[in-house]
Amino acid sequence: MQKRTKIITASIVAGVLVLGATAAIAGPIVYRDLIVGEPETAPSVTAAPSATAEAGTEASDLTGEWTVTGGSFAGYRVDEVLNGTDVTVTGRTSDVTGSFTVDGLRLTAASLEVDVASIETDSGNRDEYFRSTALRVDEFPTATFVLTEPIAVDAAPVVGGVQTVQATGELTLAGVTRTVTVDLDAVWNGSDGQVAGSIPITFADFGVEAPNLGFVSVEPDGFVEFSLALARG
Repeated sequence: MQKRTKIITASIVAGVLVLGATAAIAGPIVYRDLIVGEPETAPSVTAAPSATAEAGTEASDLTGEWTVTGGSFAGYRVDEVLNGTDVTVTGRTSDVTGSFTVDGLRLTAASLEVDVASIETDSGNRDEYFRSTALRVDEFPTATFVLTEPIAVDAAPVVGGVQTVQATGELTLAGVTRTVTVDLDAVWNGSDGQVAGSIPITFADFGVEAPNLGFVSVEPDGFVEFSLALARG
């Protein structure tokens, strides 16, 4: 009877060790796949010609003020590491304003403002950390981008056609301003348009310390992302 008890006890201990090892491995995977889930897809533009525009029609003059309208969003994309498992997290807000000035087919000015405090992820605790500790939204409630060099396209836009251009400007985040360059995808749909892009950043460049709690840490680099719906003035 004593020998049988020792065997059962040893089996239980072995089972606990196996379960513990499995949990250590599966826990982060469950967190990644079931709790966090799939991250939002990277911003992109959609060709959706307006009812009065014929696809392929070439633009001759887009002069005027263009403003950011409903359907726009901005936010960030970062990678977390939880016990060795990579987890991609995206935060989004639709609280984005901005304007673009076009002279002919040349973008001469652009400015964007994002309400950083309204950016949300899947986790309220994470959001609270980024708002209060990382980005200090009480002191710096918005992030901005201001174009510093005009953009001229190589060819005239056509309805439904996607163009990629490079924009240089000043990104201000957490009270720190840095010059950045970003590739923008743009589409003109006849009566309106769309612009999307991702700006790679290093958090330390903006005085933001990526958190490291031992079992979970945030990579030092990430992306500021945006998708902007545009309409004339």
